[in-house]
Amino acid sequence: MYDYTFGQVADAGRKHAVRIINNRKGRVLEVGVGTGLSLPAYGKHLTITGIDLSPEMLEKAMGKVAKKGLDNVDGLHEMDASALGFADESFDTVVAMYVMTVVPDPVKVMRELERVCAPGGEVILVNHFSQEHGIRGFFERKLAHFADLIGWHAVFEPERILVCEDLRLVERRPLWPLGLFTMLRFVKEPGLGIGTQAARTFLASGARDIGEAEAAAPQPKAAFARRMLDLNYWRSLYRRLQSQLAER
Repeated sequence: MYDYTFGQVADAGRKHAVRIINNRKGRVLEVGVGTGLSLPAYGKHLTITGIDLSPEMLEKAMGKVAKKGLDNVDGLHEMDASALGFADESFDTVVAMYVMTVVPDPVKVMRELERVCAPGGEVILVNHFSQEHGIRGFFERKLAHFADLIGWHAVFEPERILVCEDLRLVERRPLWPLGLFTMLRFVKEPGLGIGTQAARTFLASGARDIGEAEAAAPQPKAAFARRMLDLNYWRSLYRRLQSQLAER
C-alpha cells in the first residue's frame, strides 16, 4: 500500500531531492530507502547504497533493482539509522527523506549522517517540520497526542536536528504539497557549521539559501582560516578530485 498512499504524497519532495543529488558525483547513501521508490531516478553516474530498518520494504526495493536493472545500486542493507555500519567519511552525499519524524532519537541519527559524510560532501533532509501558529499549527498540536498511533511526530521543530557543528545549513526550501514538507541542505565543513543560533536566524529569515541570509549570520574570518588548516578538508577535496577524474 505504501507506494500508492504516502509514497504518492511524498513524491514531489523525493523528486526534488534526487534532482539536486543528480548534479553531484560519487557515492550516495539513502537512509530510509523504504521500498526503493527513489532508486530508478538516480543518475547512472552515481553509486547508490540504501539502508532501512524494515526487511519487508527492503525486499520490495530489491525487487525494483532487479526488475529495472539498476546496476548503480551498490547495496541495500537492513540497518538502524542511529547506528550506521559504515566507516567515517564513506559517502559524498547522504540523504534522509521522511525519516527524522519517525525515528526515536533524531539527534543520534543526525550525528550518524554527519559522521559518514565526507568533508565537502552534502547531507540533504526532506522532512515535515511543524508550525507554531495558524490552522496547520493547531492541527499539528492536536495530532501530537497520537504520535505513537500514527507512527510519526506531527510537532517536530527544525531546531531538533540543528546539532552538528560540522554541518553548515546552506539551503531551506518548502516543498509540495502546500509546503507541508521542507528540504534542508547542509554542506559538511569541519568546524565551520554555522551553529544552532545562526541556523535558527537563517530559518526565521524566510531566505531559501544562505547567500540571502549571510548578513543575518555572517561567518567569522577565523572560520575560513580553520578551514584552510584542516587536513581532513584537503584530504576530502583530493579524494573527490581523484574520483571525478576516474569517472571521465
